[in-house]
Amino acid sequence: MYIRKTTIHKDGKIHHYWALVESYRTERGPRQRVVAWLGEMDEAGRLGVEQVAEGGSGFQPSLFEKTEPEWVEVDVKRVRVEKVVDFGGPWLGLELMHRLGLDQFFLEHVPGGREAIPWAIMAEVLALCRMCHPSSELHIAEHFFEQTALGDLLGIARDKMNEDRLYRALDQVLPHKEALEQHLRERVGSLFKLDYDLFLYDVTSTYFEGEARRNPLAQRGYSRDHRGDCKQICIGVVVSRDGFPLGYEIFAGNRNDVTTVEEIVEALEGRYGRANRIWVMDRGMVSDENVEFLTKEGRRYILGTQRGQLKQFEEELLKSDWQEVQSGLEVKRVDSPDGQEVFILCRSRDRAEKEKAIHDRFEQRIEEALKNMVKGCEKRRYQVGVIESSVGKLLGRNSRAAGLFEVHV
Repeated sequence: MYIRKTTIHKDGKIHHYWALVESYRTERGPRQRVVAWLGEMDEAGRLGVEQVAEGGSGFQPSLFEKTEPEWVEVDVKRVRVEKVVDFGGPWLGLELMHRLGLDQFFLEHVPGGREAIPWAIMAEVLALCRMCHPSSELHIAEHFFEQTALGDLLGIARDKMNEDRLYRALDQVLPHKEALEQHLRERVGSLFKLDYDLFLYDVTSTYFEGEARRNPLAQRGYSRDHRGDCKQICIGVVVSRDGFPLGYEIFAGNRNDVTTVEEIVEALEGRYGRANRIWVMDRGMVSDENVEFLTKEGRRYILGTQRGQLKQFEEELLKSDWQEVQSGLEVKRVDSPDGQEVFILCRSRDRAEKEKAIHDRFEQRIEEALKNMVKGCEKRRYQVGVIESSVGKLLGRNSRAAGLFEVHV
C-alpha cells in the first residue's frame, strides 16, 4: 500500500487530498483501489500513514531517516533567541561531583542554619564554577551564574545569588580544608589508580587590589605577576606525578621560597605518612639547610641545582660521553666526591640556542648604546663622571654580556 495525492482546484484555490491506495493483481495486470480517503494531511501525518502502510511498527520514523523538509515562511527580523544558558558544562561538573562524593561531603561537614540557600549548596556552586569557568566571586555573581543552568540544576533562584553569599560560603568551607583533601585523595584513589611515590612542590603567588589591612599574610614581596606595587600572599602547592593536587599551604607574601620547604614537607608527611617517596623541587628551594633536612631522615629528592655548582663539573662537561635521551637533550650521571649524592648533568640544544640569542641581544644593545655615547661626546663636552655613570648603568642593565666589554672613558 501507498498514499496518493489528488489535487483539486476549487473557488480559485488549490486543495491537496490524500488517499491510501492498495495494489493488487488481476488477469489483466496490476490494478489499484482506494482503501481509505485521508483528506488533507501534513508532513508528519503522511509519514505515519506511509510507515503503517509499509508494515512499520509505529508512527515514529527512524532517527536518521531522510525525509523531505516541510518549509514555512518566517519573518527573520522577528526571530530571536532569549534566555539561552550553558547547560552541558554545569551538568557534567555536577555528575563528576556526584562521582567524587563532594555533594555528600559538603552536606555532612558544612553546617546549615537559617540561611536562604544552604551553605552546602553554595559550596557546590563554588566548586562547579571553579571547574567550568575559573573567575572571581564577583564575576560569578554578576555574570557567570545567570548565563548557566546552575540555578535550575541546584534549585537556586538567580536573584538570590550575590558575591557576599559566595564569600561567606568560602569561610564555611575553609575549616574543613584538611578533611576535604583527605576525602578527595581517597575518592580519587578509588576511581583512578594514582601513584603517591613522587611529590612535586612549587610556590606561586596572587596579589590583592587594595590595602588588605585585615590580612596579616598580605605583604609585599617578589611578585611573579610583576605587580610589586600590590600586596600578595604565597601559595605552596604539592601535586602527584599525574598532576593531581595533594595539598597546599598559604604563606606570607614576603616569605622566601627556600624557607617553606621544611614546613610543607612535614605537613604532607603528617597527612600521607613518611613513605619511601621522592620530593621534586626547583632550584629556588635549594639551600644547605634544606638539603640537610631532607637527607638526615633518609628522604629521597630531586632538586634543581644552582648554576654556580656547574664549576665543580667543568671536566665532566668537556667530555664526550653524553647520552642522548631525546632529540636535542643529552644527560650524564656524575657521582659527588663523597658518594652521597648523584648529579644528573643536562645540556639542551634548544636551550643553548636560546641562551646564545639572549646573549647576542644584550651584546648588541651595549654596542649600539656605546656608539651613541661616542656620537654624543663628539657633539658636546661631558664631564667624565657623567659618562662613567652612564656606562655603569648600561652594563648593569645588560649584565649578561657586560664581561665582554672593557670601556675606557
